[in-house]
Amino acid sequence: MTQNTQVLLAKRPHGEPTDDCFKYVTVETPALEENQVLIKVVWLSLDPYMRGRMNDMKSYVASLEVGDVMTGESTGIVVESKSDKYKVGDRVAAHMGWQTTIVANADDPRLMPVDLDNGTLSAHIGVVGMPGRTAYFGLTDVGKPVAGETLVVAAASGAVGSVVGQIAKLKGLRAVGIAGGPDKCRYVKEELGFDDCIDYKAGNLAEELARACPDGIDIYFENVGGDVTRAVAPLLNPGARVPICGYVSNYNDEDMASAITPFHILKELDNVPEHRFFVVTEWHAQWIEATKQLGAWIKEGKIKYRESIGEGIENAPELFRGMLKGRNFGKQLVRVADETVG
Repeated sequence: MTQNTQVLLAKRPHGEPTDDCFKYVTVETPALEENQVLIKVVWLSLDPYMRGRMNDMKSYVASLEVGDVMTGESTGIVVESKSDKYKVGDRVAAHMGWQTTIVANADDPRLMPVDLDNGTLSAHIGVVGMPGRTAYFGLTDVGKPVAGETLVVAAASGAVGSVVGQIAKLKGLRAVGIAGGPDKCRYVKEELGFDDCIDYKAGNLAEELARACPDGIDIYFENVGGDVTRAVAPLLNPGARVPICGYVSNYNDEDMASAITPFHILKELDNVPEHRFFVVTEWHAQWIEATKQLGAWIKEGKIKYRESIGEGIENAPELFRGMLKGRNFGKQLVRVADETVG
């Protein structure tokens, strides 16, 4: 029998998730039933939304219960199949949590095939996967970009923000990023092709942002919240749009219910911009279409990306904490196994 290592939510965090918030268990994988597949997980994605799922609070999706497998998406390889839909060797993406092996029903909506023509197996949980699709739909459908406008995106070197700015450039916008540290800002400008990037750690964010956006801001793609949102808010033009993907600066607050969120900050403005929180599942029927478009842009050299790779599922909690603090450079991944069928 194949063994499966799972990472469970051991207790709810108060502030930053400590090691005792996670529990490792190893279980035997059950024998496959008809229409099931066995997946060897190769890559695990770490994303900010996971922190919110650890809290016991009302949200757009149910919270994890203590004892549940930590939520998350992974990509891997089918190593055994009792389904006509998938054969041994097929690459798949699965939204089934932090674990090394997955038994899944072939028609489970949390499972989808991976076409390597659109990008690598790791890219399917990054630039052409959920983060890339989040950038694509959040900008095009919620941000409603118009050529000549100015876009500002927070966490501009990250998995979502980096793609947002590059798509904005493809659509004829001025793209200004906000990132932490000179290396990340240099990458955003010189490699990704943003018009400017402001280092929020330098201590003069509001002044530098006003300099970089002389005509104001038409679209603010929100990933961070807090002081970044406060610096952006006065520069928003009439008719501005604010797609709210998340606000990671609040995610480790001990009392999220009393947090000052982007919604509070934006609603205090005299001219409240069009803004809303969105999740990529709103466009589930168009996921494959978006992945193909993102893959095509990568092949054409129009979108570039970077991955931060950690080794071993046992290191996922520490990598997760680092990602929430912005230690990653690009998409944060955990390599769980080698990319072989055996």
